[in-house]
Amino acid sequence: MAGSQDFAVDPRNADLAVYVNGALVPRDEAKVSVFDAGFVLGDGVWEGLRLHNGRLLFLEAHLERLWTGLAQIALDIGLTRAELTAEIERTLAANAMTHGAHLRLMVTRGEKAAANQDPRNWLGKPTIVITAEYKEPSPQIVTAGLALATSTIICTPAEMFDMRLNSHSRLNLIRALLEAIDAGADEALMLDPNGFVSSCNATNFFWVKDGRVMTSTGDYCFNGVTRANVIALCRAHEIPITLGDFELADVAEADEAFVTGTFGGLTPVRSIDGHALAETLPGPMTVRLRAAYAALKDEDAGH
Repeated sequence: MAGSQDFAVDPRNADLAVYVNGALVPRDEAKVSVFDAGFVLGDGVWEGLRLHNGRLLFLEAHLERLWTGLAQIALDIGLTRAELTAEIERTLAANAMTHGAHLRLMVTRGEKAAANQDPRNWLGKPTIVITAEYKEPSPQIVTAGLALATSTIICTPAEMFDMRLNSHSRLNLIRALLEAIDAGADEALMLDPNGFVSSCNATNFFWVKDGRVMTSTGDYCFNGVTRANVIALCRAHEIPITLGDFELADVAEADEAFVTGTFGGLTPVRSIDGHALAETLPGPMTVRLRAAYAALKDEDAGH
């Protein structure tokens, strides 16, 4: 069993440099304080980025999401978007990377005077870490697909724990995934507080019936860059798509389904709660949208 973030092992990752607060250090020496707010509390935000043909894909959208998250937790990192981009590019250059890399950009409130919740006890310097690794989705996943299991852990509204905030605090999502693993599945399918299908634990969920693509309203799911791109691709290619409230019984009638994320792009789903979907993997709509997304990546990389 493996989830949508399963990757092929690459030996080049053993000796990569990691960016830690302006310094590029060997992987084994990349460390933060045990008093760091991210370690103590999960007090921080992050972004996942893909390097494709020499370009960081959809970078502007990712930076916009990062800055929105920083504003929500009242954290000024002391860098402009251009300055942070330069640091990301410096990390890539240090590792001689031009293609096929996955980056994790992590920003926390930094070291605190004591291991407690109060943000006023921080020492005034955020922690910024950038990891860049050679990672490609496992090729087998396209034909094997994912098995999803519905979790009892629900997606929360913005006034409780905003799913659209890329927070370091992921424990609720990990609990959902653990339930799915216990059920023999690869990932968790999560409902919103009203009982409608919302999201997976690490990706956004789409399903297809009679040539129409369906997904949640977006009120309780990740603010996915790939999700937004897929919705835009459907509209640009005149593929019928509905954003709405759907029950599990609706999804049970799906012809095919897929999940989206920065790392895996569009990943097919083979079954939901033990029920195999009708189409052979990958389904025809998934194939069509995967091709459109691949073209969009190449177009973005060519800018």
